[in-house]
Order: sequence, then C-alpha cells, then structure tokens
Amino acid sequence: MATRREFLQIAAGIAGTVGLQATAAIPTTEHPLRILMLGGTGFIGPHQVEYALARGHKLTLFNRGRQAGLYGDAVEELVGNRDTREGDGLAALSGSRTWDVVIDNSGYVPRHVRDSANLLKGRVGLYLYTSTVAVYDFQAADVFTESGPLAVLDDPSVETVTNRTYGPLKAECDRIVRSIYGEDCTIVRPTYIVGPGDSSDRFTYWVVRINRGGDVLAPSGAEREIQWIDVRDLCPWMITLAEKSLRGTFNAAGPAATGPASGVSRAGLMWGLRAATAAPVSFHWPDDALLDQMKISLPMLGTQGASYHLDNAASIQAGIAYRPLVESARDTLAWWQAAPQERRNSPRGWLSPDAERAAIEALG
Repeated sequence: MATRREFLQIAAGIAGTVGLQATAAIPTTEHPLRILMLGGTGFIGPHQVEYALARGHKLTLFNRGRQAGLYGDAVEELVGNRDTREGDGLAALSGSRTWDVVIDNSGYVPRHVRDSANLLKGRVGLYLYTSTVAVYDFQAADVFTESGPLAVLDDPSVETVTNRTYGPLKAECDRIVRSIYGEDCTIVRPTYIVGPGDSSDRFTYWVVRINRGGDVLAPSGAEREIQWIDVRDLCPWMITLAEKSLRGTFNAAGPAATGPASGVSRAGLMWGLRAATAAPVSFHWPDDALLDQMKISLPMLGTQGASYHLDNAASIQAGIAYRPLVESARDTLAWWQAAPQERRNSPRGWLSPDAERAAIEALG
C-alpha cells in the first residue's frame, strides 16, 4: 500500500495531467466532420456534444426524443428507437444519407447494435463504439490489455441489462461492431466515469461524504486497485479520435500509468479525496466479511474479489490526458451542491448515516 505522501501526490495531479477542457479556449477545426451520435442526452453525451460543437462539427442526434430541444438549433435531431420492434425503430436512419463518423453511446443490447451497425454499413467512415472495461473476463487474469479475454453471455438470448449481464452484453456488442466494421471501427472501453453530471452518484457519494468530514466508513480491500476517468477528459478525447480517424481499441482507464501494472489503491483514492477538503476526517477500514454480513454495499467500491489492472498505454499513446483527482473532486462537489434540493434529497445507492454508524461501531 502506498504512503500518505504518495496519496497526496496523486491528489495533486502528479499521476496525471490537466484535461483538454481546462484550456482557456477550444480552437475550431479546419476539417469539420458530419457526426451521427446514437444517444447524446445521457451523462457523456452532453460533454461530447459541447466539445464537438465548439470544434465546429455538424451533429445529428438519434434517440427517443425524450429530451428534444436540449441543444436548441445547434444540432439536428432524429427520433426513433434502437429496438426495431418498437415504434418506427431505426427508420429515421434509413436511406442513402452518409456521415463521416457515428458515435454509438447507447448500444447495450447486441441485437440493437447489430441492426444499427448493419444499417449504417457503407454510409459512415468510422464507427466509434462506447464500450466498457466491464467487457473483460475478470476471472481469467489480473492485468488486461485491449486484447484480453472478454466475458461471454451464459444465455445469448438475454436482452435484459442487469448488474450481472451488463458486462457480457456489452462484450457481445463490442464483438459485433468489430466483426461488421473490421478496421473501420474504434472501440473505447472506459472504466468508472466521474465528474460533473454523473447520474450514477457513485463517485459523488465519496466526494460529498468525505467533504462532510468526521468518521467515514471506508471501502474494504484498501489495497485493491481502482481506476477512473473524468468525463471531461474522456469526451473531448473521443472526439479527437474521430477527428484523427484513429482506429483500434482503447482502455480509457486512468490515472496515467508509471509502469506496466501500476495504479492507485482504494486507500489512495480515499486519501486523494481527503486532500480536497479541510474538514477533519477519520477513515475506518472494514473487511469484506463485515460489509457482507451487514448487507452494506458501498457505491463504486463493493466487496468484489481480487484486484486487477487495466493497461492504458494505447490510450496514452493516442493522446488521452488525465486531470488531477482533486480537480474532479472539487468540480463534482460544486456541481452537486448546485443541484436542486429535490435531486440532492434522492441520491442513488448512498449509504445512510445510521448504517455507516452501525458499521463503524461494529469495527470497535
């Protein structure tokens, strides 16, 4: 386990660099692209749209239209459904129209991804698929490059996305895109995406809880590695991949590595977040058995087994940059504090103060 000094170095950004959107201005490109985005209104979509528009690209968004007009007249909106069995399905994408790039953020079910990939084949120059590091078979290894073994669905007919099926479903989507597009696709596999706007509330829990100070129930497995990426580093970089037409598969997993299998421990993450607040904090470290016994599931950092590392050398070579953890924590906290009270009253999956207190007392 790293020393406290190393933890504070991580928080100060020695393990990474400032991301693209920290620059004073975003220069426009000399070669604007016609980009089709499948999705565009979730967590990462708005960050991609904002950056792509600032660069001068022409955007067409295809989604269910639940947030129509979100970007005003800045983008073209096509309404439909990834599921061809629902409503008009992909009809709005039919025809001979072409785009330079399609960015697929909303592909979770293999059938949906296969249908859209086949429909757009020959009409897009590059298919950029937003995958996930959850595609890997974590029982098979503890260090994963992009060629590592992928998970397999127990039942290929399953289309319901759950915690259990999410990774295997995305793995099959990943395979489908690569099989249809070959060298004309780019696969990005992010790890935990953090930062302002995160609707999962996972990273936000730790930022808010540690900022409040006092006795904090830390995660179990303090020595296990944890990797993350700020949404404001991921999204501009994905647009840059499209601009440069960079093909291949990339683990978007920070912070920047200092060796072939180096990273930050859970304890390092806790101390890094601790460095972002002036409030006195005392961490209490449980083991898996206690949390399981008390039926406590901590956001982002559960009681899963052995540690593993996601090699990010290819992403770094392709130009990705990771901002300091302290910056992600500061901005996430500011975003959360500015959110409506109703939103802050209903966080997803947060541990209650009573449950936290009971676990700390059980630790003695």
